Amino acid sequence: MSDMRDPDLTTYRDVQLSPDFSELRRRFRRFVFPMTALFLVWYFVYVLLAAYAPGFMSHRIGGNINVALLFGLGQFVSTFAITMIYVRWADRRVDPDAEKLRHQLEGEPQ
Repeated sequence: MSDMRDPDLTTYRDVQLSPDFSELRRRFRRFVFPMTALFLVWYFVYVLLAAYAPGFMSHRIGGNINVALLFGLGQFVSTFAITMIYVRWADRRVDPDAEKLRHQLEGEPQ
């Protein structure tokens, strides 16, 4: 039987096993997993408070604005904040190394 392996598959596997790629993946996971957990906790606190603490959530802050409305708007604000934090972090910590790895793979000068 002749060796009929796909060269792209070999390249992909080589990259996947490389220390540079492993470091890039580790760095990504160390940011994304905690940030996701933090957001999910924040979201579930909001949902649980809405379900089990209606008195607290209906407390008026001023006019027609209550705690539940502020928590709900806070969900949108936190989503945009997390996105901005991630983009800035990725621009500094992930993208340069990913670009360098891509150039190594494609054999292009850096």
